Amino acid sequence: MDLIELLAIGAVVFVIAGSVKGMVGIGLPTAAISMLTMVIDPRTAIALGLVPIVVSNAWQVWSMGDIRGAFQRYWVFALALGVSVFVTVLLSAEVSDRVIFLALGLSIVSFAVLNLRFTMPRLPDRFDKLGQLGFGTAGGILGGLSGVWVAPVIMYMSARQVPKDEFVRAVGLLLLIGGVPFALAYVQQGFLTPELGALSVALVVPTLLGFSLGARLRSRLSNEKFRKLVLYVFLLLGLNLLRRGLF
Repeated sequence: MDLIELLAIGAVVFVIAGSVKGMVGIGLPTAAISMLTMVIDPRTAIALGLVPIVVSNAWQVWSMGDIRGAFQRYWVFALALGVSVFVTVLLSAEVSDRVIFLALGLSIVSFAVLNLRFTMPRLPDRFDKLGQLGFGTAGGILGGLSGVWVAPVIMYMSARQVPKDEFVRAVGLLLLIGGVPFALAYVQQGFLTPELGALSVALVVPTLLGFSLGARLRSRLSNEKFRKLVLYVFLLLGLNLLRRGLF
């Protein structure tokens, strides 16, 4: 596949993924990477999504405000996530596509199930730092393999029962913080080439267009019904990725 074809496919995928995030507030990397892996190898799919994912999460964090306060509350999680995701990418450079499919499928299935059905037990204040360390490390390992580390972040935030605005702010911050060392590790390992990097930058535009479209459609559709439909689609995509990893 040449670069023009890759750009065209990526543009369509990121308009769709951006629309999903604009409508329901979640799912950009989940939608984009799972769709891209249908036509290209998982390393390339993850590399293409790096810049749009980092930019969209940076925008989410900036728009919510109180960045310093959020970092002070979740710095242990951020540190564990950043270190473990970087180290995992370095140590897993030679793993097969099947392993990546398994990790990606597990990430997406966990993400869908958590948002559809699962309620985490409350994590007491006295175990907060330990919880941040554990969930942050788990997210880094899973994310280092698959490029998607949102499930452990959501599990931790749900266990802490944080308010809605705090949830959105913190999730955006932790996804952003995980994305930076992940991108650096991909560059260091040669997975993010200059050509793929340029394409990834170009895909920011369709991502933002999709986000704007999704935000406009949000007021016209039943947001909760659409959110559940998207999550069931994610569940099917994740199960298919698990199948590709196993068979």
